[in-house]
Amino acid sequence: MADEQALDEVVTFTSDLIRIDTTNRGGGDCQERPAAEYAAARLTEAGLEPTLLERTKGRTNVVARIEGTDPSAEALLVHGHLDVVPAQAGDWSVHPFSGEIRDGVVWGRGAVDMKNMDAMILAVVRAWAREGVRPRRDVVIAFTADEEASAEDGSGFLADRHAALFEGCTEGIGESGAFTVHDGSGRQLYPLAAGERGTGWVKLTARGRAAHGSRPNRENAVTRLAAAVTRIGAHEWPIRLTPTVRAALIELAALYGLDADLDDVDGLLAKLGPTAKLVEATVRNSANPTMLEAGYKVNVIPGEAVAYVDGRYLPGFEDEFRATMDALTGPDVDWEFHHHEVALQSPLDSPTYARMRAAVEEFAPEGDVVPYCMPGGTDAKQFSRLGITGYGFSPLRLPEGYDYGAMFHGVDERVPVEALRFGVRVLDRFLRAA
Repeated sequence: MADEQALDEVVTFTSDLIRIDTTNRGGGDCQERPAAEYAAARLTEAGLEPTLLERTKGRTNVVARIEGTDPSAEALLVHGHLDVVPAQAGDWSVHPFSGEIRDGVVWGRGAVDMKNMDAMILAVVRAWAREGVRPRRDVVIAFTADEEASAEDGSGFLADRHAALFEGCTEGIGESGAFTVHDGSGRQLYPLAAGERGTGWVKLTARGRAAHGSRPNRENAVTRLAAAVTRIGAHEWPIRLTPTVRAALIELAALYGLDADLDDVDGLLAKLGPTAKLVEATVRNSANPTMLEAGYKVNVIPGEAVAYVDGRYLPGFEDEFRATMDALTGPDVDWEFHHHEVALQSPLDSPTYARMRAAVEEFAPEGDVVPYCMPGGTDAKQFSRLGITGYGFSPLRLPEGYDYGAMFHGVDERVPVEALRFGVRVLDRFLRAA
């Protein structure tokens, strides 16, 4: 079991990493190198030989391998990203890059997404070095850049250009799973992620006839775009159940003594109450308009108007997403993927999933572990190009009233110290058994 030093180090490392500003504003505006060097130094102190890799100067990734005791065993990838989304200091109770530890809580951007998991990995690896522990299978550690944008400088770059570093890896764990969800009635759930919706960020382009704003114009690009955006925003996507979501609904219904009526999923979700939030975003594809660009002067009708849509599709339903976008945009608006990544579906009956479940149950026997599909995406998408099956497993035991989902990209992101220590214990337990 992880020693007391590891339980202290995870708190220190989380705070230290938060203080290193790795804000990713997109378009290449980020410098992960200081955080990468910090992580590499901690790994080196543990006797490992980390490699630092960059596609673009300053966009640094770290990879290291711990050799297992069984050379014939398949390797396991353990990954976390170093970049964070922007934060406006004026909106926060504490400075978002202070890493302040107050009243048993670590505050700052990245406390949950996901410098906490980076710190857990470092703490466990260093504890193993002190104890002389070697895992059964090789464990490859990867700290990545650029997850909060395109991943082109991070996991995409590693998968495409440095596949040899991941030789033998067949499975991987990363964000986000094994966190506490309180249902308001005293029950605690721990969702383990075995799937992700695909990413389909879409650019819409409407073209028309540029003209003076005072004259009638039935070829108005803005009008055409607005009509398409309205159709997309109002569209009711049909229920589509993947194996992970189906299993989640069945297990949740059993926990609450409900009939798992999968012919009326919306009705079942209504009966699940607050717990429904674990699955409601993953029973359908989705497309949410998010950005509009058109015109340069109020009395000029532009010849082109552009919008962006955050689209997500379930494993096995990308073709349906594409066909629906064709129908909703119509003949006057073109669409293309602005960013496109695959959907993932991982087996629930694997030994690795069982070991993750057992590790959580050992340290949170009061909780119920349930399957989970992530509504968004992680670096597991890029690593899947290497044939690596991805799971979301970054364990945290959270107190009632703590909204885990609201911490992602939210104001006053923070993580309890005890949640970090729980995470180290569970991660250590799982990796020793993996």
